[in-house]
Amino acid sequence: MSVFTGWRAALRIARRDAMRSKGRSALVVAMIAVPVLGVTALDVTYRSVTPTTAEQLTASMGSADALFSDEGIGPILQLPDAERYEQVDENAPVDEDGPSIDVATTFPKGSRAISVQSVPAGITTGYGIATTEIYEFRTSDPLARGKIDLVRGAFPRSKDQVAATEPFLKSTGLHVGSTTTVRNFGKKYTITGVVEQPDQLNAEALYADPGAVIAPWQARADHDKKVLPPNVGSKTWLVKGPEGVGVTWPDVMAANKSGVLVKSRQVVLDPPPDSEIPLARKGVEAYPESSEVSAALVTVVVMAILEIVLLAGPAFAVGARRSRRQLGLLGTCGGDRRHVRAVVLGGGLVLGGVGAAAGVGVGLAATAVFRPMIEEWAGNRFVSISLNPMELLVIAVIGLITGLLAAFAPAIVASRQSVLESLTGRRGVRRSSRVLPVLGACVLAIGCAVAVYGGTDGNSTLVAAGSVTAELGLLACIPVIVGFLGRLGSRLPLSPRLALRDAARNRGRTAPAVAAVMAAVAGSVAIATYMSSATAEAEYNYVPSLNEGTVVISAFDEKSAVRLPQARAAVERNMAVTGGHADFRHAWAGSDCNVYGDAENECGSVELVKPAGKAASCPLTGKGAKELAARLTADEHKKLMRSPACLVGIMSTGVFNAGEHGIVVADEAMLSTYVKLDDPAAAKALAAGTPVLLNPVFAKNGEVTIKAVHAYSDKDKQGRKLHPGKARTATDRLKVYVAPEKYAATPGINMILPRRTAERIGLRTQVSGSVYAVAHPPTSAEEQRTYGAIEQAGGGIWTQSESGSGGRIDNSMLLILTLFAGMVTLGAAAITTGLAKADAEADLNTLSAVGAPPGVRRKLSGFQCVVVALTGVVLGTLAGLVPAVALRMVDLRQALQMMRMEPTESAYTPIVLPWTTLGLLVVGVPLLAGLLASALTRSRLALARRAG
Repeated sequence: MSVFTGWRAALRIARRDAMRSKGRSALVVAMIAVPVLGVTALDVTYRSVTPTTAEQLTASMGSADALFSDEGIGPILQLPDAERYEQVDENAPVDEDGPSIDVATTFPKGSRAISVQSVPAGITTGYGIATTEIYEFRTSDPLARGKIDLVRGAFPRSKDQVAATEPFLKSTGLHVGSTTTVRNFGKKYTITGVVEQPDQLNAEALYADPGAVIAPWQARADHDKKVLPPNVGSKTWLVKGPEGVGVTWPDVMAANKSGVLVKSRQVVLDPPPDSEIPLARKGVEAYPESSEVSAALVTVVVMAILEIVLLAGPAFAVGARRSRRQLGLLGTCGGDRRHVRAVVLGGGLVLGGVGAAAGVGVGLAATAVFRPMIEEWAGNRFVSISLNPMELLVIAVIGLITGLLAAFAPAIVASRQSVLESLTGRRGVRRSSRVLPVLGACVLAIGCAVAVYGGTDGNSTLVAAGSVTAELGLLACIPVIVGFLGRLGSRLPLSPRLALRDAARNRGRTAPAVAAVMAAVAGSVAIATYMSSATAEAEYNYVPSLNEGTVVISAFDEKSAVRLPQARAAVERNMAVTGGHADFRHAWAGSDCNVYGDAENECGSVELVKPAGKAASCPLTGKGAKELAARLTADEHKKLMRSPACLVGIMSTGVFNAGEHGIVVADEAMLSTYVKLDDPAAAKALAAGTPVLLNPVFAKNGEVTIKAVHAYSDKDKQGRKLHPGKARTATDRLKVYVAPEKYAATPGINMILPRRTAERIGLRTQVSGSVYAVAHPPTSAEEQRTYGAIEQAGGGIWTQSESGSGGRIDNSMLLILTLFAGMVTLGAAAITTGLAKADAEADLNTLSAVGAPPGVRRKLSGFQCVVVALTGVVLGTLAGLVPAVALRMVDLRQALQMMRMEPTESAYTPIVLPWTTLGLLVVGVPLLAGLLASALTRSRLALARRAG
């Protein structure tokens, strides 16, 4: 019999065996298909979301041939992709106020063009008032297709119509047919349709035809001085070249002579040789495109294959155990070990092929079905679903090979069983290897050492290699760990004791399932830990403009300050205010710089003077800072950066119209509402006229020095009349109440000065605004309602709130990671339970024979699941911390390098564990696995056939 004939018979037996055991076959197919599905969907999504060069050009210039823009720096040289350019004469002065170029004169003859220009504007919404970007762009022109597409409704056709993006309509409460008013000059527009930018689906904007907004706005400003002129952006042109010619490289160079930058579709896709590019001849090169394969990606792929093998391997072992009588009959008919191995491997080939094909097919279908959701998540449209047949074939082949690898170990085990053992159902006793655990421990130690070294050396490839090596070493140690667990059950009740001993006695099926759980959980824990740590770092480095949970309203000037009561009512009516408000006043000396500060030395100033000496100076600035930074650890640098002396240069000021000095005139309500300082002594000090100092670096012996320069502008007629002489400088020392050091990080305030004390030292004050504590940051709708109410009352007042760092962790991503690890854990536990039931029929019969109640069978299955799930989750958590910690060490090294180059750069690189994710994995998933196993296991045994 030839080799091919033998394999045909083996594959036929494997196929029939798979059809007989449909449940087990479906489980194996699913274990192989799900990862293949995920990788296929990821590959197709990546290829589809990542635009080609041609697609990028279409997104930027629509169906035009080129994009023209005036850079305003005179004649230029550029590279073909227009990403890099420079002046022809680098020493030539740039006349920013000079006349602009007539870009239309640089177009090739016979061209047609449309312009794009934007202007920010305040518009009325369904909730109140908001600001948005309005683009003057003829969206109905065929040249715009690909850059702007119509979703529903119609394009604007007249000067009083606009189109809007979907995110704009959602945030403003408007719809097609609604009217909105550009408040800057009072003109109404009707929204006729919804458009989208395929490469920026989240953009909030309005689109009008050229001349519909900017020209009438400018005309109104020219005739009404109360109307501010539009702050327009630079104008770009979408140009369609002569038919059949386009915009060539000579056309580009001709436009460059006039200072116009050109991105030509034809030139970018088919660039000229370097010899024809003047800028390239000067040695300027295009920005390189990164083509490196991420070490993390390689790690993920390797661990995914390992995980499939570990998951599907026990399932093939189940099949081999259940089919051992059939395999024994194969031996009685003259088959040898090669044929037994071929049958089991044939099962891997059949099921691996089905799983791979199903995974690729379902992955393609899933990508197509969920395409709109993926596009919304990615923020750009697919031009088409992009398929790379070679990549899909490789993915399918990997799935097929993985099926074979998963069946390899069960095939070896099955071929070593004697025919008598297979026919009678008895199992031989084999000693576990003593060499493997020792080797595994050594590999584990080496892997950890390599990962740590890679972290300290900043080499992410070594981190990935060390992490995979450490996990492989831990895999080799799992049989010993499982055996050790069997010794812990002596004092436990019957069911958990039997589960632990069964797991220890049958390590061949328990260890692979534990390893599979460990592999899945390790990846999820590593990613979740890294994400949590990076988020904590971003939140720490973020410098807030206001204290969290507060809203500030401020008046532009004295005239608008009279409308503060209406503004307070608007805030209290439309935002989630949690209490009263704290009022603050603007303080100044001489002429108010907010009014007369348009020229140097023509207004007064107030300064909070630092005491002399090193104690009041930040050591990370000035002379010797770099030498000091070179000796600091990250923790030492963090402590210095948060010291009061260094916080002076970090924390924002001016929020309360207080200028750079951070002196805010207010009463004790500011302490509780904004500063969050619950200190009766501080409140009593303010009530008595004593300032409260939040940053102690300004104090010396309990006193601060305030330096006021009383300078008066010639435009300040009243002030100049009262003080006709030269500027006067006054210095006052005031006793202060010094708050605890932690309040030095309060944004916007260094010291709270009582009004009567400010006026006593010669400062002038006027009411400026109020602060509110709110239950949550204002939503877009709340801000629009408040802004609308304030503008209706007369305007002149703006609101500020703290939105946070924007680096908060994406809970949906952590949820996906947790669900993935949980599903794999449940699957591995189910496989192990199925294998245990296949192996333990005799044990269960014995339990029934000695009088064990039927519920013991359920409890035993439940605890078997718990043992596998809990062991795998705990080991996976420990294994996942290795790459996470090592990668954070890489980040730490880079942060320290940056800090030593620029001492005020933060080097804080924390390692933060995602406790919620770990809690769900360590507690929730094993518990759920045990409950499901108990619920789905039959209490009574089925009738068994007597062997022999």
